[in-house]
Parts: sequence; C-alpha cells; structure tokens
Amino acid sequence: VLLQESGPGLVKSSQTLSLTCTVSGASLLGSDYDWSWIRQSPGKGQKWLGTILHTGGSRIDTPFRGRLTISKDTSKNQFTLHLASVTPEDTAVYYCAARRFLNSGSYYNTNEYDFWGQGTQVTVSS
Repeated sequence: VLLQESGPGLVKSSQTLSLTCTVSGASLLGSDYDWSWIRQSPGKGQKWLGTILHTGGSRIDTPFRGRLTISKDTSKNQFTLHLASVTPEDTAVYYCAARRFLNSGSYYNTNEYDFWGQGTQVTVSS
C-alpha cells in the first residue's frame, strides 16, 4: 500500500488547510484499513490528529474537534484533511497513514500504523 500527501506548503493564519492523501494498492471502498492524519511539529514527536474509518465514520483528537474534518473520495481513492482557522502553531510535517481496522491499539501510538506517506511540510505564516 502506497500513500502520497499533496497540498500547499504555505498557508496564512486563519485560512483552512486542505491536504489530500492519494492511496494505491488498497481501495478506500470497503477496504481493510482505517485512514489517518498525523503530524510532527518542530522539535516535537508525532501526534495523531484524526482517522476516517473503513465504515466512513471518523475519530478526531479532542483538541481538534470543531476545527478538523476528514473526508474521503472513493472514486479517486483519496482522503482529505481540512483544518480550519490555522495558526503558526499548526506548522508541521503532515503525514497520512493506514492501519488495519482490526487493530484495536491506541490511535495515539504511531507504532500501530502499517503504512505511511513520506510527509509534507506545511508552514503557517502569521
């Protein structure tokens, strides 16, 4: 399974950041995986942001609820992160990742993910 992030490298504060992950080697339609977004801010560890489930539902980390949505387009085999009202604190490398839906481990444990994109740098200007 291969994942590839795409989107703007630079956004302005208060704008909405949209990043897309294109998946190959597995289908988002009825696949065996859940699909996630994870980021790593400068000098910090990786942080789980949210997951869109193979069923179509989603799980969003509490601090991002109301600001983060994840959607998927099964016709394009892509899923997309939308993060509203960004600030410079949202500057990070953003990764998309996949893990088997039968995995009951914590979303916060990044060792639980089976496949990763290469990551894309996003900088938020003030």
